[in-house]
Amino acid sequence: MHNLFLFSDFITHDIKIAYLVHLILVVLIVLLLAKMATSKMQLVPRGVQNLMEMFLSGVLSMGKDTLGSEELARKYLPLVATIGLIVFVSNIIGIIPGFEAPSGSLNLTLVLAVIVFVYYNFEGIREQGVVKYFSHFFGTVKFIAPFMFLVEVISHFSRIISLSFRLFGNIKGDDLFLAVILALVPYIAPLPPYFLLTFMAFLQTFVFMILTYVYIASAIVVEEEH
Repeated sequence: MHNLFLFSDFITHDIKIAYLVHLILVVLIVLLLAKMATSKMQLVPRGVQNLMEMFLSGVLSMGKDTLGSEELARKYLPLVATIGLIVFVSNIIGIIPGFEAPSGSLNLTLVLAVIVFVYYNFEGIREQGVVKYFSHFFGTVKFIAPFMFLVEVISHFSRIISLSFRLFGNIKGDDLFLAVILALVPYIAPLPPYFLLTFMAFLQTFVFMILTYVYIASAIVVEEEH
C-alpha cells in the first residue's frame, strides 16, 4: 500500500508514525461526529444525530440479545459503541485513496483486544468475586479440574489473539487487495471492490462488537450448573 500515494507521506515516510497520524485522524473524526450529534439535539432527530441514534440503537439491541437485559446492555453500551466507532472509522478510512487504515496495524487491534480482555475479566471479578469467578475455570469434574483450569486460561488468552488478528488480518488483506487493483486497473475495476471493502468494514466492526458483548456476558452471567 505504501507504494501508492499517501497523504501522510508529507509528514513522514515512517510507517509506524503514519499509522499513528491516521489513528489521530480517526479519533478526531469520531469526536467530531459525537460533537455534531449532540450540539443541537432535537426531539425529531435529523442528520448526524439521527445517524448516531440509529447506530446506538443497533448496538443496544445487540447487547440486549447477547446479555438478555436492557439494563446490562446500556451499562456496557459506552465501551462497545466507542470501540465500534473507532474500528469502523479506522476500517473505512483505509478505503479512501491517500489514506491508510489504522486497523490494518496490529498495534491498534492488539490494544483494543487487550482492553476488552482486561475489562471483561475485571467485570467478571467485580460482579462475582475473585473466588467464584475463577472457580468456573475448574469445571464440574474434580479430578480433571487442574487440566480444565489450564485449558480455560489458554482459551481466555487466545481471545486476545483471535480478536486482534481477525481484525488486523482482514483489513490488511483488504488494503493489499485494493492496492493491487488500483495499481493494475486504476480507472476501470476499483468501483466493485469498493462495495465489497465497505461491506467488510461494516462486517468486521459488527464482529468485534458482538464478540465484546459475548465475552462480557460469559464473565458476568452465572450459569446455573455452576
